[in-house]
Amino acid sequence: MSVQTDHIIRLVNLRKSFGRYEVLKGVDLDVMRGRSVVVMGGSGTGKSVLIKHIVRLLEPDSGEVWVQGKRIDLLEKDELDELRLNIGYLFQSGALFDSMTAAQNLDFILDRHTVMSKAERRDRIDEILSWFDLVDKRAHFPSELSGGQKKRIALARAIVLEPEILLYDEPTTGLDPESVRTVAELIVSLREERGITSVAITHDILCAEIIADDAFFLHDGRIIAGGSLDEVRAFDHPQVRNFYGQPLLNRPTTRL
Repeated sequence: MSVQTDHIIRLVNLRKSFGRYEVLKGVDLDVMRGRSVVVMGGSGTGKSVLIKHIVRLLEPDSGEVWVQGKRIDLLEKDELDELRLNIGYLFQSGALFDSMTAAQNLDFILDRHTVMSKAERRDRIDEILSWFDLVDKRAHFPSELSGGQKKRIALARAIVLEPEILLYDEPTTGLDPESVRTVAELIVSLREERGITSVAITHDILCAEIIADDAFFLHDGRIIAGGSLDEVRAFDHPQVRNFYGQPLLNRPTTRL
């Protein structure tokens, strides 16, 4: 099923439970093409569960998941695989292959999903790494990189196929404020220079302030506030007030 729409992503009454634990209780979310959307909320509120439905890493119990006008929760495997190639995903941990160098992590994707020659793949990898100022790290293994460098290599891998959509699962977890700003500004650049639609889940207020065109607040399995970041911040709800009242202190930090 395919429907033409200005919404590149649409979740309709999305519900998901694990056993008796109901995580998503009827989530509605619209993402416009070319926008950078942030879904905020405290730990354990279902943010990661929500974003995994967009790429169908999880199946909904009920509701609808639309991506690029297609009902992704109903697609057959071949059509789903084709659509997924147009969606980059940055995992919270980065999920780099430890036994591969930075360049090999990117080449793994190109080798599997393109018909590029080895020389063409090498040029493409150097081009992508240069965007992130990491060409000199191409031969380094993840264990030889800082936390921030790993995050940027993982982001480079996520965009190596030039997707139209990028999904970010806590893109700045574990980074100090300076590194948070660096990664967040890269996300903004990808939207402004490449036209990539972004959906990021985060509890990092600094990151949200830099990247958000539109913001949503998830609590108790439902979106309770949406709009601009200022509109969400001003929403009169105890969980929203508590969220913005949390200090950005006493968290582990990693320098880029």
